[in-house]
Amino acid sequence: MAYTVTQSHVVSRRMFCGAALAAVAVPLTQVSARAGQGGGVKFYKNFSGGHIGVKANQQQALEYAVKYGFGGIAPSDGEFANKSAAEIGEWLARMKQKGIRYGSAGLPVEFRRDEERFRTDLAQFPKRAALLKQLGVTRVATWITPGHNELTYLQNFKMLETRFREVAKVLQDNDIRLGLEFVGPRTSREKFRFPFACTQVDMMELVHAVGTGNVGLLLDSWHWYTSHGTVDELLRLSNKDIVHVHVNDAPAGIEVDQQIDSRRQLPATTGVIDLKGFINALVKIGYDGPVECEPFDQELRKMDPAAAVQTTAESLHRLWGLMGA
Repeated sequence: MAYTVTQSHVVSRRMFCGAALAAVAVPLTQVSARAGQGGGVKFYKNFSGGHIGVKANQQQALEYAVKYGFGGIAPSDGEFANKSAAEIGEWLARMKQKGIRYGSAGLPVEFRRDEERFRTDLAQFPKRAALLKQLGVTRVATWITPGHNELTYLQNFKMLETRFREVAKVLQDNDIRLGLEFVGPRTSREKFRFPFACTQVDMMELVHAVGTGNVGLLLDSWHWYTSHGTVDELLRLSNKDIVHVHVNDAPAGIEVDQQIDSRRQLPATTGVIDLKGFINALVKIGYDGPVECEPFDQELRKMDPAAAVQTTAESLHRLWGLMGA
């Protein structure tokens, strides 16, 4: 059912809060594609090279997605800033022919700093948003610092509420939704004098306070786990409440409140996070957007690019295998 807030917005991240692989690439792609079909599954595997240390322009990202069984890629609108409508149309036709769609774009507005910087970025944002619309991008997402050293919770909440409302209105004019990510680790919010929203419940209060109807969550299994989130909480959400999803696992042998944001694992590798509960909750609520890895795994970043993409695809294949299990 839809997530509802039973109280007014009373105020009750992520720095902060080889050959063997190639040999199995084709069969894995075929199996992965089938795994994402049927059974009520509406979401899709999304490739974002930056999250795994792989540099790839849009054409290269498209090739990786097709080869390794992803259904979408992260947009890079900067590559199209000087392209004609005809050139953009040709690119979109190529993506469609390959069966690849776009996932979420990052938010190109600096909302965490002073008012002058925010206003400068906001003034340029309509043009960027219009280009995203032209590319067929319908989702933008960003993360929220889990604290502040000068603003109290209420002051921070009110500032972000106001700023995100202005951002969301620009996106709304272009039929784009905005996802906000909470940062869960206790070790992240402990760095600040005034901790801020670091759970699903907290962030949904901010979402509802913005009130434009096109704002929801960027939901990350890592932050869900480190914030002590539950499957029951996930089931209180609806598809409308979730704009984008990141999936990760956590290092073994570390207590949840001692986990460090920059030290994660690919999903379904350590078994620390209840990814079976997480992914099946997404199925039950009918989530229909991109699902991508953001592991901050230094060993993955040391790999040959193709090997890193293949390893990431394998982890998503294992995750998909948990659905209905």
